[in-house]
Amino acid sequence: MSISGTASYADRAALPEPVVRAVELAERLGFAQSCRPEHGRLLQALAGGAAGRIGETGTGCGVGLGWLLAGRRPGVRVVSVEREAERVAAVRELFADVPDLEIVHGDWTAIAAHGPFDLLVLDGGGNGKQSPPADPDLLLTAAGTLVVDDLTPLTAWPPTHQGRPDTGRTAWYDHPSLLTTEVRLAPDLATLLATHRP
Repeated sequence: MSISGTASYADRAALPEPVVRAVELAERLGFAQSCRPEHGRLLQALAGGAAGRIGETGTGCGVGLGWLLAGRRPGVRVVSVEREAERVAAVRELFADVPDLEIVHGDWTAIAAHGPFDLLVLDGGGNGKQSPPADPDLLLTAAGTLVVDDLTPLTAWPPTHQGRPDTGRTAWYDHPSLLTTEVRLAPDLATLLATHRP
């Protein structure tokens, strides 16, 4: 979830159809915090590698979900969890025609009942990203991929946030079950990608 992510979709000519639909919904609802296109393209590519299930926390208005849907293979199930009931209803209606998709109303912990996942995207303003973070041993398949998005790019080690140790980031680097790296998507945007050790 990016602070001004919805506004970054001025040019929609080359966007996948599910993304265009979700951006239009975000604009109608005044939701400014959609994932940015740089992150969306990464989600689309990663979704192509999932064989069974994809999970997402923080549906928002479905922009990141649209990227995942555009990249997934036929028959791959997608589950997205959103805590705001109005957005759950709107996204369910938006994607009512999409097979193998479930939008769940609840906080991020509701995702656990639908896993384990080949790909899990932790989104939505810290849902599952902070202490206590989501447990990859419970939520990911062997060699599954975890995405922790919307970070400021790392400029020094150890990482800090607002002058304090950035435990929201180091928890993933230090997790014994994960191989984690940071990918810079734009000068002001980074994502952590982690693979669950089989």
